[in-house]
Amino acid sequence: MEPEASDATAGAPYVQASKAKKKSSKESTQATVASSEQTSTMKRLFGFEKEDISSWHRLVCLLNRPTDPASLGIFRFLFGMLMALDITQERGLSHLDYKYLDGAPVCRFPLFNFLKPLPMDWMFFVYFVMFLGAVGIMLGCFYRLACLMFLSTYWYVFFLDKTTWNNHSYLYGLIGFQLTIMDANRYWSLDGLRNPRKRNAHVPLWSYTMLRSQIFIVYFIAGVKKLDADWVEGYSMKYLAHHWLFDPFKFILPVELVSLMVVHGGGLILDLTAGYLLFFDATRPVAFFFVSYFHCMNSQLFSIGMFPYTMLATSPLFCYPDWPRRFFGRFPEFLQPILPFISPAPIPSSSCVYPKTPSGSGEQQEAQAAPKPTTPSFKHKFRAIFTILYIVEQLFMPYSHFITQGYNNWTNGLYGYSWDMMVHARSHQHVKITYRDGITGEVGYLNPGVFTQSRRWKDHGDMLKQYATCLSENLPRFNISDPEIYFDIWVSINDRFQQRIFDPRVDIVKADWSPFRPNSWLMPLLVDLSPWRSKFEEIEGSLDNQTEVVFIADFPGLYLENFVSEDLGNTSVQVLEGQVKVEIVDENKNYSLQPGEKMQLPAGAYHKVYTVSDGPSCYMYIYVNTTEAELQKNFTKLSELQEKVRNGTETDPLPPELQPLITGLDDQDSTNTVIDPVVRLFLKRQKRMHEVKKRREASMIERFQRFASKKYYSIRRGFLMTAIALRNLAVGLPPIEQLTREVAYANMKEPETETSQEERLKDELGHGEL
Repeated sequence: MEPEASDATAGAPYVQASKAKKKSSKESTQATVASSEQTSTMKRLFGFEKEDISSWHRLVCLLNRPTDPASLGIFRFLFGMLMALDITQERGLSHLDYKYLDGAPVCRFPLFNFLKPLPMDWMFFVYFVMFLGAVGIMLGCFYRLACLMFLSTYWYVFFLDKTTWNNHSYLYGLIGFQLTIMDANRYWSLDGLRNPRKRNAHVPLWSYTMLRSQIFIVYFIAGVKKLDADWVEGYSMKYLAHHWLFDPFKFILPVELVSLMVVHGGGLILDLTAGYLLFFDATRPVAFFFVSYFHCMNSQLFSIGMFPYTMLATSPLFCYPDWPRRFFGRFPEFLQPILPFISPAPIPSSSCVYPKTPSGSGEQQEAQAAPKPTTPSFKHKFRAIFTILYIVEQLFMPYSHFITQGYNNWTNGLYGYSWDMMVHARSHQHVKITYRDGITGEVGYLNPGVFTQSRRWKDHGDMLKQYATCLSENLPRFNISDPEIYFDIWVSINDRFQQRIFDPRVDIVKADWSPFRPNSWLMPLLVDLSPWRSKFEEIEGSLDNQTEVVFIADFPGLYLENFVSEDLGNTSVQVLEGQVKVEIVDENKNYSLQPGEKMQLPAGAYHKVYTVSDGPSCYMYIYVNTTEAELQKNFTKLSELQEKVRNGTETDPLPPELQPLITGLDDQDSTNTVIDPVVRLFLKRQKRMHEVKKRREASMIERFQRFASKKYYSIRRGFLMTAIALRNLAVGLPPIEQLTREVAYANMKEPETETSQEERLKDELGHGEL
């Protein structure tokens, strides 16, 4: 242990003697106070003195310093509760049977190919164990066992499907691991009621250090990743500025500046500074406001489950560890029995290192009640080493992509541990899967997404390899022998040109892939063409509302095969850079185009655009959906006619095919051949628009009821299906009629409108791309 203060210093405030002696004592006390004020600045800012990290021994003592368990206990409760809710929703318990499709030929994307999902009933059992673990963590009941139950099943499910990976799912696993090695059940836990030695016992400081460091890394590394040029220039999340949450900013700023300054600039500054602002006392209230506002907005902007609420639950970890005692101490006395206890002071714990208590006549009683001084043991030193290594490892992981090169695409590494949240936005214009029979040479095409429910494979080389291997195993059942699989995938990242991400000439089934070597069949991102994005905005701004444009960039020696739908009766291609040759397949004619030249493309026919220049070619498709434009004109006429009839200016009777404009459209009218199909489509769209408007204008009570009802039926189905699965494992399968009735009862829910179904689908697809 470190030497204590001198006897004179320790006893000076309590000396009582002659006036001279008192004067001397007073001067000594003032000197001590002055010295204390000079040396306590660092302690006030960081919570420790510089001397506490001056040697390894002192650092071990610091990291194992006894600390109030209250804040850690509250976080444990909140995290367990949020994970219990998360399991039924984002982890997928409520739709587990749809997710794993027991027995169906489904292509899966585990981290390790040997990982396979268990039979369906056993997968429900895995989720049930995970749920019990989360509840055990929340209640602090059989805490260590509960943590192991949650952690083992969580990481199994996590590794089982890379298509659901994201940063916050990875964070949940990390926090679960940290709680497993901590004594977070020392406050407000059932274990504390069963074991008085655990109740209200000190926890070592490293428990807070590790959690705070983890959250600091999440914020700070996310900010560092946003220093990317695309984010700084406002290309990553341009669409967010149109969300209603940013309407208040639009009163003083145009949409473009809201996107650049609020969405991108504000997000960058908050991530870079949040960890620092939360750490210091003076800035913590400001940090609480902005961080809370930020996460509440995220809960509305994105379908990311419990992540915003989990991050809100981490913020109090940066407060003083005894904040729950002071907070709950303000509640009425009759509530105290059900609230976390506010007294007495924490009791000693063997997990901590206690310093020597200063001795003195005035402190004799306190010294007797103080814990006995302890010397750091091997376990204290090991935990200090582990804490330091863990923090260093977490700082290293986001930049470890030079090791896992096989996972690197246009963005580095396995998405989910890099903290590059929302930095890269992708849009897919064209996906083509071509197979070739290795024996007969027959060539055919597959529907993108066949044998899988995911869309993530389109952006990741490792998943593309797994998907191709899975297709090659399933296609022989359809008389396609030794198949070769080729992918032609066009992607735009952060509003760049649409370009190929993988080489379409490579058979991915036989292509070489290693987690430790770069993909040779990954096409480079054409970053040299990024300055064209400002030109894109000018071109799009010069077009009318009915004209669409798609910007394409291609590599020398390759060609794009495309089909112009008959609905697109006014489609042309114009070269921006490089040289191309356009082949009209039906006419068997070729046309060469130079920069600035354009040509009309025939509708209802295939064409090929070859890049014949030495460098990449850049061109754009300009088209008008003539069918949609004509339909909109008809809708406008019908709307005007409907309004005239309603206000009495149209006196002539309507023909039978137009009568539904007044009477409305019921279910029986859907098969009525007398009604004009345009009128039927107009009324259906009008009904959907009315439902959308009704939902948007709903009161807060109606919104809450809709939200609560949706969550209730989702959680209800998860628990009922789990009960059915556990029953099946315990006593076997019942008759098929009984099982059908049970599943139908579990599926019971409120009828959904078309609008709510579309919004649910949009949310699911949006989350899939995160």
